[in-house]
Amino acid sequence: MIPVQGFRGQKVAVLGLGRSGKTAALALRAGGAEPIVWDDGQPARDAAHDEGFDVVDLTKSVAFDGVSALIVSPGIPHLYPKPHPVISAAWDAGVPVDNDIGLFFRSFATSEWDGFDTAPRVIAITGSNGKSTTSALVHHILVENGRSAQLAGNIGRGVLDIDPPSDGDIVVLELSSYQTDLARALTPDIAVLTNLSPDHLDRHAGPGGYFAAKRRLFAEGGPDRAVIGVDEDEGRYLANQLADHLADDRVIRVSSGQKLDQGGWTVFAKKGFLSEYRKGRQVASVDLREVAGLPGAHNHQNACAAYAACRTLGLSPKGIEAAMRTYPGLPHRSQVIAQVGGVTYVNDSKATNVDSAAKALAAFPKVRWICGGLQKEGGLAGLHASLDHVVRAYVIGREADAFARDLPGVDAAICTTMQAAVAAAVADALPGEVVLLAPAAASFDQYDNFEQRGDDFTAQVKTALAV
Repeated sequence: MIPVQGFRGQKVAVLGLGRSGKTAALALRAGGAEPIVWDDGQPARDAAHDEGFDVVDLTKSVAFDGVSALIVSPGIPHLYPKPHPVISAAWDAGVPVDNDIGLFFRSFATSEWDGFDTAPRVIAITGSNGKSTTSALVHHILVENGRSAQLAGNIGRGVLDIDPPSDGDIVVLELSSYQTDLARALTPDIAVLTNLSPDHLDRHAGPGGYFAAKRRLFAEGGPDRAVIGVDEDEGRYLANQLADHLADDRVIRVSSGQKLDQGGWTVFAKKGFLSEYRKGRQVASVDLREVAGLPGAHNHQNACAAYAACRTLGLSPKGIEAAMRTYPGLPHRSQVIAQVGGVTYVNDSKATNVDSAAKALAAFPKVRWICGGLQKEGGLAGLHASLDHVVRAYVIGREADAFARDLPGVDAAICTTMQAAVAAAVADALPGEVVLLAPAAASFDQYDNFEQRGDDFTAQVKTALAV
């Protein structure tokens, strides 16, 4: 655990007692603070009380008397669509509001580092899609190349739950917009933006607010090196703002699909080959076509970002390539479940928005597509260019009829349930086709989360195939 610095003997409030909130309370206590905690749910409050925490109703008018800071869990709105009442009360009382990411960055470095030969470093990875895969891939590459590394943040362990870093240790953090938006301290050594597409627009009051939350990691974080996906205008804009000139190698531009050879330091993938260029000349190449854990152009973009981040740490192209070939992939992200009778079954339940689903569809030429759920803002227009890969759609969710109507020219079966969709797709599928779960929607109309939805798909496939 990383004990939180700077609050010894002070009262600090924690709002929200999920994984990050509970860990923050423990880390505050480990650092000598006096945490008081609150959650809107009674079961979480009861559990905190049983663990010895002081449970205080932060909605009361005097709750912030003597409180030095309020630490907020990422799922709690702090500005849009409207601030949580406890956060409003903290503002009125003049109490600084922060989150566990801010606590991590203010507490990560300690006096023990004075005896290290190599200072620990932090790689922070954000973006709309692919940040989990990129984070896990960076961690895998580091470990496979003999580097001491820990993976945390929006994936794996909470940031304050990791072990205090050792000499030369590298911490890989996946950070969501919810986390970067509020953190009062953001000081990564290397920052990565995979891409940007519309998501969480209600939480950020539109695409501008969403981009601004991501941009804070770079503009306020001041990383030594920035790896920027430039396949969208926002990435191009950010790379331009961070670099003093085209050859400024503090900024590494990455892309999937376009050649970047005009100067500077670039990494791009085209036709299945990753290329690294410096000052307009190619210095390395990696064949991604046979890397089983990274199928499709969207994963090649992730590979480029991970490759670039690892190169900034001095890893060799050959060492990175060898590690990529052993990368197993993440559950629910282009995860191959089975291959039976020439048909491949792929679980991409994490494809919860239109952009990620479109990239999943584009990765395979003939798709039996299981889709549907709770639609996000903006509709399904962003999918239309990828629908020619769809042999047939099998639509699930409580609003399956409405979802199917937004898929022009697609043969769509209204299945509603995962069981019915999988059974129909398995019966219809022909050799050379892919049965793909890429919902393009949230899961909350039928499931608690995308993991539960992916697990259901996996179970139904195995039952239908008797594997």
